[in-house]
Amino acid sequence: VQLQASGGGSVQTGGSLRLSCAASGMNFKLASMHWYRQAPGKQRDLVATITTDSSRNYDNSVKGRFTISRDNVRRTVYLQMDSLKPEVTAVYYCQTRWYSRDFWGRGTLVTVSS
Repeated sequence: VQLQASGGGSVQTGGSLRLSCAASGMNFKLASMHWYRQAPGKQRDLVATITTDSSRNYDNSVKGRFTISRDNVRRTVYLQMDSLKPEVTAVYYCQTRWYSRDFWGRGTLVTVSS
């Protein structure tokens, strides 16, 4: 299984970014997908989850501003991030569990400046 994340960058407060994570080596439509983030000096935290039937869950801190979605044909999960604030600056990782093993993408850096 490989997860390739992309889409990070630097934006100003109030801006938007869309992260993508392309999966390979697995039956994508059968796996829940997750986005995590890790800010400097902090632990890695779960941001959003999308299940196989596209049910979504979000950390309270991003509700209403982030949207997770998936495209099973493209085998890609997305994280649309709007109304960005400096406190969301972090490295964002996509993650999934397949056959009882956890797989992580490489991470993509999101920097929001004030």
